[in-house]
Amino acid sequence: MSTFSPGFQGRPRSTSDRTPPGQYLVDDWPVLSAGPTPKVDLDRWQFTITNETGRSYSWSWPQLMSLPQSRPHVDIHCVTRWSKLDTDWQGVSLDELFENVETQAEYALVSSYGGYTTNLPLEDLLDGQAWIVHTFGGQDLTPEHGGPARLLVPHLYFWKSAKWVKSIRLLDFDEPGFWEAAGYHSYGDPWREQRYQGD
Repeated sequence: MSTFSPGFQGRPRSTSDRTPPGQYLVDDWPVLSAGPTPKVDLDRWQFTITNETGRSYSWSWPQLMSLPQSRPHVDIHCVTRWSKLDTDWQGVSLDELFENVETQAEYALVSSYGGYTTNLPLEDLLDGQAWIVHTFGGQDLTPEHGGPARLLVPHLYFWKSAKWVKSIRLLDFDEPGFWEAAGYHSYGDPWREQRYQGD
């Protein structure tokens, strides 16, 4: 049975010019999830990119940690209308992971431990726009916030930043993920308030 964590409610809207329309600022970090938090053993953790021909590229946890590390300092925005400014992360740029991936695909379907999925145009994962992160605020990313590692795509609503990230499958077509199939917007630009299909 699917369970939803508390926090799906409105608050006063912000007037900050760094905050998208309809959002309010938070100092904490609300925990919002659909379903239980999976337990992911680092000894068995693996991240895989599979291209449109079926060729796979995989990294173990030690291999991920041995790659050059980035420290993005970004604002994040949730579709439930909260925004958090000046967040600090550490992780590996998707540019680093895609460096030797051969693909002509235009779309990506991201999957998580626990079964969650979300779709994005591949171009939104590249050119310094996305990371696989494992640290938040100088501390290991906690399980309730997607640890040991989550996708971070801060220019889109935060449901696109899949928790407990496991894989990316590259596609020639756009395949809806979990929330998109339930009526959320396929792209999710917070500055255009693309919350639901038709926005």
